[in-house]
Amino acid sequence: MTTAAQLTVSSPAPGILAMSGALVFATAAKALADARPAVARDEVTTLDLAGVTASDSAGLAVLLALRRAAQARGVTMAITSVPATLLALAQLGEVEDLLGIRA
Repeated sequence: MTTAAQLTVSSPAPGILAMSGALVFATAAKALADARPAVARDEVTTLDLAGVTASDSAGLAVLLALRRAAQARGVTMAITSVPATLLALAQLGEVEDLLGIRA
């Protein structure tokens, strides 16, 4: 029996949006739906991924979409505690500069 992937998006402090759980294809739509309103209100300056336990290319797409949405509103959103798998995907796709992340 497999467990369905789960993701939680929370705001532990002003300006910070935190994701916990699996940032994967099965949770990507939920991640965007939960995070976009805060980004649209210019409330997010930091996206904390310390709680992300699994990730894939759909998770990377979520990060790109959120970062782009913030930039469109004139906000530079930092992405912190990037899991190794997401960092590797960003490097493979040569988008780490777009995300503002480094190894």
